[in-house]
Amino acid sequence: MLEKQIERKLCDEVKNRNGMCLKQTGLAGIPDRLVLLPNGKCAFVELKAPGEKPRKLQQMRMKQLKKLGFKCFVIDGMEQIKPMLEVIADGV
Repeated sequence: MLEKQIERKLCDEVKNRNGMCLKQTGLAGIPDRLVLLPNGKCAFVELKAPGEKPRKLQQMRMKQLKKLGFKCFVIDGMEQIKPMLEVIADGV
């Protein structure tokens, strides 16, 4: 399974929930996608091929974002998408 297949599935699932899945660019190490769901729910998502881990710079950026109060997730499998979206939507 390729990272872009997981990314496509994520975008489709977010759209099905009437949300937006924005591509992130412009800052090295920033997570791949910003997921925006109804009722002001949001999180940053780093996508990886199965078994891959974030690079050190990506880990640092996610740590910075978490310190600011944002949720950050690393997804490396399609089965992780729906549970992650539930966590975002529920505000847990």
